[in-house]
Amino acid sequence: MSEKIKTIGVLTSGGDAPGMNAAIRAVVRTGIYHGFKVMGIYKGYNGLINGDMFEMDMRSVSDIIHRGGTILKTVRCQAFKTEEGIQKAISMAKVFGLDAIVVIGGDGSFRGARDLSKHGMKVMGVPGTIDNDIGCSDYTIGYDTCLNTVQDALDKIRDTAYSHERCSVLEVMGRHAGYIALNVGIASGAEVIILPERPFDFHKDIIKPIVEGRNRGKKHYIVIIAEGVGGAVGGAISLAEKIEEITQIETRATILGHIQRGGSPTVRDRVMASVMGAKATELLAKGEYNKIIALKNDQVVGIDINEALDTAKEMDKDLMELSRILSL
Repeated sequence: MSEKIKTIGVLTSGGDAPGMNAAIRAVVRTGIYHGFKVMGIYKGYNGLINGDMFEMDMRSVSDIIHRGGTILKTVRCQAFKTEEGIQKAISMAKVFGLDAIVVIGGDGSFRGARDLSKHGMKVMGVPGTIDNDIGCSDYTIGYDTCLNTVQDALDKIRDTAYSHERCSVLEVMGRHAGYIALNVGIASGAEVIILPERPFDFHKDIIKPIVEGRNRGKKHYIVIIAEGVGGAVGGAISLAEKIEEITQIETRATILGHIQRGGSPTVRDRVMASVMGAKATELLAKGEYNKIIALKNDQVVGIDINEALDTAKEMDKDLMELSRILSL
């Protein structure tokens, strides 16, 4: 084995996502298979700075593949954004003999991993975020489960919207990315889908489709808005009030919030997490490091961390256009 990697650490960072436990399980079990000592690091980079870690074995990850959240916990570590914090993390990694660290998280977590790599620590990144907004990867762990959670909630909201002949405004997560809103909007047949990536006119793109639907005999309406657009319309509650004021259609707002992060992961998330976690460890066993694991053209590959973080992700324009056509 090149690069003399003997001990690896694994941590979860940033927002939790269903499937993170499956990824942890894969890292630990494939790591032990390849002869590594595997250390679990509690509470992300905060745990790395404080030395809050323990050795994991096969039993450490038993009976977790079906569980949401992360057994290693996660916090957002402000101290790690400083040079002093990074130096403390590097020093603590040396105390525990860590030769490499697998980071399961999103874009901010990977930037932290890159900072570690600049100080000589070998790192691997595994994309775990419900937003599916990692530029280098077609898919991120937790996305499919989140979509199904939102769709299930929306189906229930639709029942009461139909019964009361209401318009329902549903706010979903996605500060800078509208993937959740777009896909659930298409799946639910929403009249209006508001995305951070698509400019909109309040009267033309929100009010007009609702009024036209009413004129065709519709009795209930669904409006989906990504949270990142909230500032432009005052948020889901304010938007609902404006819709009701202008259309005289009774309108209610629902903000799903953190329910979107929880729940038992779907089959797709369990499998993708397992494959991606295993791939990260296998590359370390080959002496490859400082990479982000990504799904590209149905293949799980390792991409240089600098290239990965410099890759922007663009919303599928054809899918956005389809959402407009189908909502007519």
